[in-house]
Amino acid sequence: MDDVEEIKKLKARYFRSLDSKDWDTYAGVFAEDCLVDLGRAGGEKYQGRAAFRAYASGLTIVQSVHHGHMPEIDLTGPDSATGVWVLEDYNIWEDGRQNHGWGHYLETYVKRDGRWFIKTMALSYLRIETDCPQPALIAGKDGTGHLRGLTPAADAWR
Repeated sequence: MDDVEEIKKLKARYFRSLDSKDWDTYAGVFAEDCLVDLGRAGGEKYQGRAAFRAYASGLTIVQSVHHGHMPEIDLTGPDSATGVWVLEDYNIWEDGRQNHGWGHYLETYVKRDGRWFIKTMALSYLRIETDCPQPALIAGKDGTGHLRGLTPAADAWR
């Protein structure tokens, strides 16, 4: 598989593991020395995989749904790349708040030991709506176990 397709798979794993609350797989998409900037989204900057994992796993989200679309990935060297992803997300918080957002991820990638990682990630929103109707189904924290791990499709039939 070529490098651009591997980066697309990396980002797909990012979204799936975030929404299924699979924090080990989620952390594994980031380089150890990553920098995550949530400043344009109203958040903070996080230096390093462990710091960002601690932040993300501490969010009080009952359910999240993230979709990434229309990737613009450019290889900048044999072990480096940049990418822009269009984002749509929907979040339900433990206190009942909900939000539906649209924006972009601006990223760089690094290839180490034959594997791609997110090196830098900045999130920005174009629009966030907070007056959302009650959803018909909420999988919640426990209804996503079948999506966890590196190969959930292969493991689903065991």
